[in-house]
Amino acid sequence: MTRSREQVVSADGTSPWPALWALVIGFFMILVDATIVTVATPALLTSLDADVNSVVWVTSAYLLAYVVPLLVTGRLGDRFGPKRVYLCGLAVFTLASLWCGLTSTVGALIVARVAQGSAPR
Repeated sequence: MTRSREQVVSADGTSPWPALWALVIGFFMILVDATIVTVATPALLTSLDADVNSVVWVTSAYLLAYVVPLLVTGRLGDRFGPKRVYLCGLAVFTLASLWCGLTSTVGALIVARVAQGSAPR
């Protein structure tokens, strides 16, 4: 017995699947980014000639910058639309990720991680 698949559409007649995939990919990027520094800690210590406290700040600065603007970005989403804020945040996050990859000092990496964490979501 075969069943027919019903097409899921929203109230305005569009499919919700692209929005779901955009959110899944964005959440995956944030999850990977939040955990990757923990894995890279030994490499950061040696390649950037940093001490443990500086490397801890790389993670802490990101988490602080991630949590603090949540209410503000929610208000921005209400004012300018969630899609526009999400795309702006994705662009800022991507550029800050590139900045993180190109830094050669731990101080610049901390600043880049703050920019990365403060990207609107």
